[in-house]
Amino acid sequence: MGIAITLAQYLAERGVKYDVVEHPHAVTASESAKTSHVPPNRLAKAVVLKGEDGFMLAVLPASAHIQFGRLRKQLGADVDLASEEQIEALFLDCEPGAVPAIGAAYGLKVIVDDSLANEPEIYLEGGDHASLVHISGSAFQKLLADARHARFTESP
Repeated sequence: MGIAITLAQYLAERGVKYDVVEHPHAVTASESAKTSHVPPNRLAKAVVLKGEDGFMLAVLPASAHIQFGRLRKQLGADVDLASEEQIEALFLDCEPGAVPAIGAAYGLKVIVDDSLANEPEIYLEGGDHASLVHISGSAFQKLLADARHARFTESP
């Protein structure tokens, strides 16, 4: 399938240069990092959340886990994981479980973990389970300039 059309158009409209890194089929972000030989702290995974105000994305390194208590405190709202059906309805041009970490491309608000702030390069799901989008860390920060930034993860 390759990169999702919505994501490709969003990046093109903003003049963001990117590479597509193909890798063997992988189900999780951690597996994607491993099969593509990418440091998991540089792979930005997206977790779709549902709250009283609708849906949003939490963006964090593949090497980390959300601490929901900390996240809810940062947001000042009760949020939980969206269902697979809800995610599929939001990301029509993506395979289930391969959500790109650029929520604005899909009209979603984003909260991004501060641990991604200083990475020189970032990889993210492109919409399928066999490719990653590779962009510079500065381009990633510009794409997420309107996102809320906070610390809400824990590394294993």
